[in-house]
This record gives sequence, structure tokens and C-alpha cells, in this order.
Amino acid sequence: MIEEALTLYLVTNSDGLSDEAFIEKVEQACQNGVTLVQLREKKASTQEFYQKALAIKKVTDKYHVPLIINDRVDVCLAVDADGVHIGDDELPVDVTRRLIGPDKWLGVSAKTVKRALEAKEQGADHLGVGAIFPTKTKENAPTTDISILQEIIHTSQLPVVAIGGIKEDNMYKLNETDISGVAIVSDIMQADDVAKKTQDLKKQIVSIKEKNHHDN
Repeated sequence: MIEEALTLYLVTNSDGLSDEAFIEKVEQACQNGVTLVQLREKKASTQEFYQKALAIKKVTDKYHVPLIINDRVDVCLAVDADGVHIGDDELPVDVTRRLIGPDKWLGVSAKTVKRALEAKEQGADHLGVGAIFPTKTKENAPTTDISILQEIIHTSQLPVVAIGGIKEDNMYKLNETDISGVAIVSDIMQADDVAKKTQDLKKQIVSIKEKNHHDN
């Protein structure tokens, strides 16, 4: 189930959007092929994050799309989201697993094989690897070579999502990888036509996954 859900993974960014416009974009994405939503709110207060999570969960529940909360275990538990995704600066992986319990999904950011293997050992269900391409979402983030991405996939044996600067016009560079999916931020959140953009991205990643599954 996780493998399928990771296919087209929307990481939200509400910068510059009203609450209504933000929710509308997420709903259009869920209607048109996004398979998982990760709510990422770096600037929100706890109360704002909680309220936004409640609103987005109504949308994701409506379309049967899993909801993962970025970083905040408390918000994940408060709204009964499907899981949490943590980076290098958050609680340790094993502590996070203990807090959320055995049934919620735990995604972990990994830039190295060492981090990937540690995360797996401590209870991660899947990994986010990147930034694959330069990204404005994290302007100073170093990029991760596609060869490292492949090594992490094969060494960890966990489902892996590629993240960072991935757009419709560069996703083809991931054609030869064994990714479980792609995480998209700005290419969906800043699209004028979210429905069409989501549909086009979905076709592209499904094609990559089918080709690689067939080749293997």
C-alpha cells in the first residue's frame, strides 16, 4: 500500500495563498491523481498548523488520499493523520516511531546510505531522498546525485521518494531509477491549472514506474 501511495506525493506550500485558495489547490490535486499529501507548514504557529491540518484532512479523507504531517508528531496525533515525515533536525527516528506507534507511517529524509540504513533500523517505512535538483523551497539544500539515490534504494530496500526541484520538464532524468514515487511542491502548488498539471505529472511518474517494474 505504501508503494502505491508514494507514486505522486504532494508536499504543500501555502506561501502567498489564502486558506481558501490553498485548500482548493490541494483538493484539485487530490481529485486529479495525487496519491499522498504531506502538509508542510514551516511558518505556522501550532494552532494555525493544527487548524490547517484539520481542514486538509477533510479533503484527503474525502478522496481517500493518505495525509502525512511534516515534522510535527503532535499535530499528526492531534488530527489522527496517517503518519509523519521527519528530517535531520527533528526527533530521532526511533523516538518518533515510539511516539506515533506501530501503525502510522513514518517517512524519513535521507541524503546518504548511512542515514538511510539507520532510519530503516529505527523504524522508517519509507525514505525521502534529495534535493535531486536545485529547489527554491530549500534554497541552500545541497543536491543529491541520482547515483546516490539509486544506491540508497538498493541498499535500504525501502520505498524511496525522490524530492527537490522535480518538475514535469525534468522528471525524465529519473527514468532509469527504481523510485517508488516523486514528491512535488511548486510544480503543483504554483500551477495555474492544478488539475491538468497533476494529471500530466501522474502519467509521467506512472510511466517511469511501469517501465522500471517491467525492466526488473
